[in-house]
Amino acid sequence: MLVQAPNFIRSLFPSLIWKNKTKEKEVWLTFDDGPTPEVTPWILTVLKQQNIKATFFLIGEKIEKHPALTKDIINQGHLIANHSYSHINGWCYTKKNYIKNVEKCQELMPRNKLFRPPYGKITRTQISALKRKYKIILWDVLAWDFQQKKSPEKVKKNILMNTTKGSIIVLHNNNKSFKNIKPILEETIQQLKQKGFSFSITW
Repeated sequence: MLVQAPNFIRSLFPSLIWKNKTKEKEVWLTFDDGPTPEVTPWILTVLKQQNIKATFFLIGEKIEKHPALTKDIINQGHLIANHSYSHINGWCYTKKNYIKNVEKCQELMPRNKLFRPPYGKITRTQISALKRKYKIILWDVLAWDFQQKKSPEKVKKNILMNTTKGSIIVLHNNNKSFKNIKPILEETIQQLKQKGFSFSITW
């Protein structure tokens, strides 16, 4: 399973943001699929203890279900962004219905226009429509924390072995991934710091 998308795939979709250009030794830590009552408060505690900020790509339905958790993310200085209203697979939806779902989530968002397609699955026509308004964020490092056969140590190794300057790291803020991130998140952040990385939420 690939941790990083091959360069030829990235070259086919140049308007998508796979990695950030930066002169500094910065990385972007991101969490998909929240807010999740059993997971989000724990992630926030770890980030606060490590004194870093992250970007949370949130699902509209869950924002409406857990408004207090969403406020907690914002109040602690993190960035929230659009992960669609109902976590839909773009390959299975028409452009019109896909855009409608994204826009419904955006109504619950601040003014930033960041969008990450669920599963990373989005069509060329959907990209063409959305890129006029949004920065479409993919990733440089996919930790595979959602893969149940993966061990926490493998997830940590995926991150540490593949992160470079400008990397966008994706983890998941859901119950399925919690068993893989809980044992290693704090240590992974510490080791990235030891390598000289800082953490940004400026896109």
